[in-house]
Amino acid sequence: MTAGGIAGTGAPRGSVVYRIEQGLRYAAEIPAAILVLAEIVVLLAGVISRYVFQSPLVWTDELASMLFLWLAMLGSVIALQRGEHMRLTAVVAGFSPAWQARMAALAAGGVALFLLILLPSAWDYASDEWFIETPALGMHNTFRAAAIPLGAALMVVTALAQLLRLGWKDVLFGAAVLGALALGLHWAWPALKGLGNWNLVFFFVLLLGAGVLLSVPIGFAFGLATLAYLATTTSTPLTVVVSRMDEGMSTLILLAVPLFVFLGLLIEMTGMARAMVAFLASLLGHVRGGLSYVLLGAMYLVSGISGSKAADMAAVAPVLFPEMVRRGSNEGELVSLLAASGAMSETIPPSLVLITIGSVTGVSIAALFTGGLLPAAVLAIALAVIARFRSRHEDLSGVARASAREVARTFIIALPALALPFLIRAAVIEGVATATEVSTIGIAYGVLAGLLLYRQFDWRRLYPMLVETASLSGAILFIIGAATGMAWALTQSGFSHQLALAMAAMPGGAWGFLAVSILAFVVLGSVLEGIPAIVLFGPLLFPSAKLAGVHEVHYAMVVILAMGIGLDAAMRRIWPYLLAVLTGLLVVAAVPWFSTGFL
Repeated sequence: MTAGGIAGTGAPRGSVVYRIEQGLRYAAEIPAAILVLAEIVVLLAGVISRYVFQSPLVWTDELASMLFLWLAMLGSVIALQRGEHMRLTAVVAGFSPAWQARMAALAAGGVALFLLILLPSAWDYASDEWFIETPALGMHNTFRAAAIPLGAALMVVTALAQLLRLGWKDVLFGAAVLGALALGLHWAWPALKGLGNWNLVFFFVLLLGAGVLLSVPIGFAFGLATLAYLATTTSTPLTVVVSRMDEGMSTLILLAVPLFVFLGLLIEMTGMARAMVAFLASLLGHVRGGLSYVLLGAMYLVSGISGSKAADMAAVAPVLFPEMVRRGSNEGELVSLLAASGAMSETIPPSLVLITIGSVTGVSIAALFTGGLLPAAVLAIALAVIARFRSRHEDLSGVARASAREVARTFIIALPALALPFLIRAAVIEGVATATEVSTIGIAYGVLAGLLLYRQFDWRRLYPMLVETASLSGAILFIIGAATGMAWALTQSGFSHQLALAMAAMPGGAWGFLAVSILAFVVLGSVLEGIPAIVLFGPLLFPSAKLAGVHEVHYAMVVILAMGIGLDAAMRRIWPYLLAVLTGLLVVAAVPWFSTGFL
């Protein structure tokens, strides 16, 4: 699962397409960067007024929520411009260059088609919101909901500009395939309606699966399948899809997503991550396999700050990889260990997957944050055992053990950075602050530490960091919105109820339910990121898990780790580490105490 696409090819400088894309870039990136900064300031003001002055500002959450939808949609535009929407590229990568261009045209055409169908309904939805006023600010809700049609319009222009980069034959191929599909659905709708719920196989297995395999961005593939199903087999107005997307993207808990993403980028920029790695290296760098242990320990600590797996890896890898290569480690081996540790980090608070689970299932965020630490430790130990064996030929010549003085020096330097993950976890777990509030506290802490303690704060990097935060957050939130719409369609069809009954009736009680869930989420993790899979199936399966006698926090850890196995399975050198992750998963599944012992 990667982010990518034709957005990275670039139009010739000075061409009409280039000028269009530059205009679109400025139209999305500058407001999005301002919105990220505004969210941080507004929410931090609310935290300070509540906890310092004991005088809560009643309008901060309301304003932050209004700005949040604009941030999500403009971030989605930026992600589309950069080719950063999540998509499966493994299948198309095996095609010839000519067929890759045709698939790029098909993917961009599918994005444009979905948005063009959605636009009129999005405008109607935003217009209808005029009759709703916010309680504290007294603003018409249209000012918030207008983000959806405007963002969709900008993405339409972006997708069309991407098509203009391609040859006319490729564009004609994409248009012909999409046109033939639309005509086929129009012609076959009586037969599809007559199939009852079996038509779900066509729309949400065959059609959706084809879109994902052919590299249509996952969020747009979800949206296309949902619109095709509703328009062909039901009389449901498409404004319902827009409202479901709005609901999915606007959940207040998800405000923590861009804030933790930005925090992850901040700790890398300010040198906090490097200080933590340096301390761990001074402790363990001289032993065989020591840098592998440092990598695992650093991922465990850094994951406790950022919540974004991509940001965690970006903070740790550049610091360790050069020295590991010098010691004779294979680069593929290092990437495999890093990827496997990424699967481990998904259960470490404040993981975005944990926040998403809390958002869509109602499970306590504090409980999830508490329950995620030990399962990650189990996986870290399993991965360390494999790393020790795989590094048995490591060249330690010239590697000296750090003196006690050096260890103490690096510890003192790293102490402010080491304190931050414990501050974040303690604040949420003890109920002192919400995940969103503690993320703003973490950002303020990181800024002060970078300016005053580490003296590393490159102001020139601030704007790119804000834009990158908007892009990654927009890609995640758009998937959540599209998956929410798709989940609603599945619920209305009756499939959700049937699935819940089938899962609850699994033989073997709780153990049978866990075994089937592990298999299902390993498969889902092979084609979907964890967040869309959770949005789609979390509301269905978590109540069933409870009925089967599985604790909801324990179930959350099991499915997260199972999806991590699916995401990593495609890498050639990862199999020994994957076996370690699988072993850790089975241990966590068999011993609920690791997930629930400290609740």
